[in-house]
Amino acid sequence: MDGQAPHSPEIAVLLPCYNEAATIGQVVRDFRTALPEARIYVYDNNSTDGTALTAMLAGATVVRERRQGKGHVVRRMFCDIDADIYIMADGDGTYGPADAEELIRTLITERVDMVVGTRRGVHDDAGRNGHAFGNRLFNGLYRVLFGNDFTDILSGYRAFSRRYVKSFPAVSAGFEIETEMSVHASRLKLPVCEIELDYGRRPEGSHSKLSTFKDGFKILWMFAMLMKETRPFAFFGLIAAALMGLSLGFMTPVLYEFFTTGLVSRMPTWIAAMALMMMSFLSFTAALILDSLARSRAEQLRIHYLTLPTLIRSPTPRASEIKASATRSATSTGAASRGDSSQAA
Repeated sequence: MDGQAPHSPEIAVLLPCYNEAATIGQVVRDFRTALPEARIYVYDNNSTDGTALTAMLAGATVVRERRQGKGHVVRRMFCDIDADIYIMADGDGTYGPADAEELIRTLITERVDMVVGTRRGVHDDAGRNGHAFGNRLFNGLYRVLFGNDFTDILSGYRAFSRRYVKSFPAVSAGFEIETEMSVHASRLKLPVCEIELDYGRRPEGSHSKLSTFKDGFKILWMFAMLMKETRPFAFFGLIAAALMGLSLGFMTPVLYEFFTTGLVSRMPTWIAAMALMMMSFLSFTAALILDSLARSRAEQLRIHYLTLPTLIRSPTPRASEIKASATRSATSTGAASRGDSSQAA
């Protein structure tokens, strides 16, 4: 049987950028050195400082995404680009391109769909205490709501398999896209891995685009929306419990008065308590129905994920090749037997 040549995976480096002219050129050159076989894409998100030209001169393929926000850029990149392995990093120089090889090696050897480069020293975060506190808060909240798969959900340095990229229904618009990526993996129970990498400081002239309070609120809102979509029983169950507690709080003094005097003097309070009780029952009913729908949606996403090709294509022969090989083997054996008989005669 003729052996098949091993498949060499196609690698794409994805760099979403917004006003990163001070760093993007060096980042592109470093990735070309670290991964000479990879294709490097810079998606420019309405930069006004020459980011696109700098990236193009450094050797990257530049595409413009006009809808503002990292989520829009990532959704466009995942839609446009076909590859076997995707490396996503930032264009600000805080992630080391030399670490990309380790991300790819881990993705292949561990046979996972996403490798997250957790940030060593992220809590320093270029001296911004608000970012450090936000990272601790969001990582702790994620573990409570969605599980213990990740310790740094906001890292922007990741490696993905084609299966992950083409099954990821990105809906976020901004920096909360990393949270959505993590929830997608936890929701479908995809194999994932983390490796700790150095996290650098921005060079002189480069400024963070993150707003501690504005983007922090967006991430918290995304937590709530993702919990509603992926864990509706817990989400609406908590609402039902809160409404039930309020109802009982209003109801208790009215019932006490009724059982002691036989009168209900606070009828508006009783009506409010019953209304809250009915809302609690409705919320619990919605939790049961939406939980079944969420499970069905997760199953459909999982089925779609399983239809996509795996990262490593094993050189397994097709049935027709096995049959042809067996026929050739039988023919050669028969010819050898006839030759032996002829010599014996």
